[in-house]
Amino acid sequence: MFTDWSGRSPQEVEDQITYPLTVSLQGLPGVRVVRSSSAFGFSMINVIFEDEVDLYFARSRVLERLNLLAKSLPAGVVPTLGPDATGVGHVFWYTVEGKGTSLRDLRSLQDWFIRYQLNSVPGVAEVASIGGTVRQYQIDVDPNRLRAYKIPLSAVVDAVMRSNRNVGGNVVEGSGTWAVVRGLGLIESMRDLEEVVVAAENGVPIFVRQVADVKLGDAFRAAALVKGTEEAVGGVVVARYGVSTVDVIKRIKEKIQALQKGLPPGVKIVSFYDRSALIERAAQTLRRALIEETIVVTIVNVLFLLHLRSVLIVTLPLPLAVLTAFLFMRYLGITSNIMSLAGIAIAIGVLVDAAIVVTENAFRFIEQRGVDPRNRRRVTEAVLDATRLVGRPIFFSMAIIILAFVPVFALTGQEGKLFHPLAFTKTFSMVGAALLSVTLVPVLCSLLIGGRIRREESNPIMRPLVWAYRPVLALALRQRVLTLAVAVLVVAGAVALVPRIGKEFMPPLNEGDLMFMPVTDPSISLAQAIEITKKQNAAIQQFPEVASVVAKIARAETSTDPAPVNMTETIVNLKPEAAWRPGMTRERLIGELDAATTLPGVSNIWTQPIINRINMLTTGIRSEVGVKVFGSDLDMLQERARAIADTLRQIPGAADVYPEQITGAPYVDVRVNRVAAARYGITVGAVQDVIETAVGETNLTLTIEGRQRFPVRVRYAPLYRASGGALGSVLVTAPNGTQVPLGQLADIRSVSGPSMISSENGLLVVTVLLNVRGRDVGSFVDEARQLIADRVSLPPGSYLEWSGQYENEVRARQRLQIVVPIALVVIYVLLYLTYRSFLDAAQVLLAVPFALAGGVYLLYALGYNFSVAVWVGFIALFGTAVQTAVVMVIYLEEAVARKREEMGGRLTREALLAAVKEGALLRLRPKIMTVSTVVASLLPIMWSHSTGAEVMKPLATPVLGGMVSSLGLVLIVTPVIFYWLRERDLRRAEVEEGGREAPNHRPAMGSAD
Repeated sequence: MFTDWSGRSPQEVEDQITYPLTVSLQGLPGVRVVRSSSAFGFSMINVIFEDEVDLYFARSRVLERLNLLAKSLPAGVVPTLGPDATGVGHVFWYTVEGKGTSLRDLRSLQDWFIRYQLNSVPGVAEVASIGGTVRQYQIDVDPNRLRAYKIPLSAVVDAVMRSNRNVGGNVVEGSGTWAVVRGLGLIESMRDLEEVVVAAENGVPIFVRQVADVKLGDAFRAAALVKGTEEAVGGVVVARYGVSTVDVIKRIKEKIQALQKGLPPGVKIVSFYDRSALIERAAQTLRRALIEETIVVTIVNVLFLLHLRSVLIVTLPLPLAVLTAFLFMRYLGITSNIMSLAGIAIAIGVLVDAAIVVTENAFRFIEQRGVDPRNRRRVTEAVLDATRLVGRPIFFSMAIIILAFVPVFALTGQEGKLFHPLAFTKTFSMVGAALLSVTLVPVLCSLLIGGRIRREESNPIMRPLVWAYRPVLALALRQRVLTLAVAVLVVAGAVALVPRIGKEFMPPLNEGDLMFMPVTDPSISLAQAIEITKKQNAAIQQFPEVASVVAKIARAETSTDPAPVNMTETIVNLKPEAAWRPGMTRERLIGELDAATTLPGVSNIWTQPIINRINMLTTGIRSEVGVKVFGSDLDMLQERARAIADTLRQIPGAADVYPEQITGAPYVDVRVNRVAAARYGITVGAVQDVIETAVGETNLTLTIEGRQRFPVRVRYAPLYRASGGALGSVLVTAPNGTQVPLGQLADIRSVSGPSMISSENGLLVVTVLLNVRGRDVGSFVDEARQLIADRVSLPPGSYLEWSGQYENEVRARQRLQIVVPIALVVIYVLLYLTYRSFLDAAQVLLAVPFALAGGVYLLYALGYNFSVAVWVGFIALFGTAVQTAVVMVIYLEEAVARKREEMGGRLTREALLAAVKEGALLRLRPKIMTVSTVVASLLPIMWSHSTGAEVMKPLATPVLGGMVSSLGLVLIVTPVIFYWLRERDLRRAEVEEGGREAPNHRPAMGSAD
């Protein structure tokens, strides 16, 4: 919500507008937090609702409350609700350039032609102008001339306002027609303004030109745009909430191309920030990864099966499962983006697992029964029997993979918005694969299995694997205690590594562009800010890696941009990395840029455009991490913030530390002396009106020039308002016509005050901004929290709170502490329903800690931190690892059943051991294949260096490492545990049998007995 109150100080805005609105809006249903800021001339309030609240419901509730509050605000102040968009919606920035065309003319072109045409594009919520100067008709009054003619300033103001309007006189009827009567009196030129009559003396008119200089000038401005080292005019396209950014930007570009023909010769629209480029790069990364994964998985299947038609059986369900996900995406309105495509990417390897097991089992049944592939009826019977054997456990294992991922839907906030699309697409594709595995795959088997069928031992890849696996399995079964001890040590080693791995909310996405945010003294003027920006832009342009640099000083004319004059947002467009200097990295480049742009009194902050907007929206922090100090005394909060900043600078990893400078802005206070004013019969309101008009800049009216509108203002000439001393000479007219200098009616003095006042839920807040480099955010905050608690004391009524990415990380971690155990419980319940045995279910669930161990080891080796992406990867791993254990147990159970049948229903320990070896060895291929396809499918993600890969790699790492370690568990530890459990059952059966036989060998008892 934005409220314009031109010329007012931050303190006046806070007391009379921001605070009343803030405390009232807090009571709305569904409101999570109300953040506000009061700056020179405007108030900005962000009302953050809970995620489940509908956007338009929230907007209607705010509008209802505004209608009730409007009467309690100062006269003429009208709060406006911002567009149905957020700061994250700043998707397209452009400049309007024309050699030889003035900034004033370019700004007029932007305001009255380009802006409205772009605003008509579907999906655009707002187009905000920035930079250049606004054309203004200026009447600079000379107080000496006013005194000579004995005319008060109010007479000039009233005359100008009444000399710029048209009226209607209804109609004149004649000859059967109506003629519309118009009274024309609009100002059409400076000559019209000069000839406005202010007064008349003895029949002689006194015109405006006799008491003031009339000219065409530039309106007061509080923002600028600098491209390179020259000022520019531009605009920001704000996309509506929930629309497809790529589609909106595409339509914007088409509209710009159409508008180009209507622009003056030499004028053109040039974009300098286009988010669709990033989106296309990220989506292309995932599209390429999906294609590569499909190819790799197919190659793995070819190598292991060496049977072309069988490869088709396994591979055909893959695109169908992916298409199933795309169909659900289409009908549920889920866009194709980096996260939704990632869900399919991490599922590719798992999608073929069920088909592999069913196909392999069909092969084995045909082989064991000696079925002639040309006898299609017997082939179909064998396939049906094979599917019945593995169908139920395989379907349940696929269901486990699907349901184990459901807890990801429980994530909330920013992490929920990020990972819900991923969870949806992975779930949709897995549902498709599960259904296809028990419907289409058996049909394909019955149709395509034929020709020469290679036995597993004749496969050149499987022969060495079986040769290596056989002695390892035999040793493990002989040394069962040692095997389990080694397994426990592997898991314990991973647990010991956990504290040495850092923590963060999300791995940072490389957006391609940089955002440089220098923050200067709060009292800086716009002219000085422009000079500093030009120097810094010139330094940035010297780097060969930089393509262009454009800086926005202060805020664009949109309620989604709260930047003050002392904060600049510079978009640094970088060239492709192939064009960089040899050995140059992004981190090193930022370091060199920071050193080159360092100036006295300027604090540099380096971030990226999108993450900066997200941080501002979700946490109110403009950097990666921040400390909010809450209280009710601004001076105290400022002092505590500086102490915290000094402490943070001593901690390794702290970068860009900046305590917000709230106080210290220069004020000129004009305090009316009521007694002195009363002597002349002058009211306080009369004095204030003169200050507002003569010293301030109040637009009195607008000229109408075709489709364009330009303001008209009356003000003292600059000479008579340039300093505090000059203000004392401003004339105030008494009721009797006497003109009294302002210095005789008021005390004028220079003081200092706040430059911007921020609050959260009605409580004042001062923020310490910082970024963390060279270490993880979690460990940094843990260390900083302890150090600040020891060194910085806070007075009663105040407290501090860590915010930024750390706030998100804490919330996500707390949620995951609930979500991950739920995922494990879901898996265990499904396993129990599959095996009807608590011990068998627990045996299969042991795949989870082993998978976790492998994931932790690889995470540590690659140097990744724990993050939401990593934990989502672990959740995806749980179900997949359990599936491999289920496949092993299927074959072990089958081998034991077959051995029992061969021995007439009795099973000895030796026979059990032989059956376990047989079950583990004979069907090694499907177990290796299920893991190999998952591992191979993730390799394209791991070797990618394109946009988005930095987010995908931490997501894929736990799955990759966990599947390798879980394979070791499945091939070695699972047979050992399985043998122990079945041996236990064997002993129990022997005891029960011995108990039943004992009464038959007891001596005869007496008749009494």
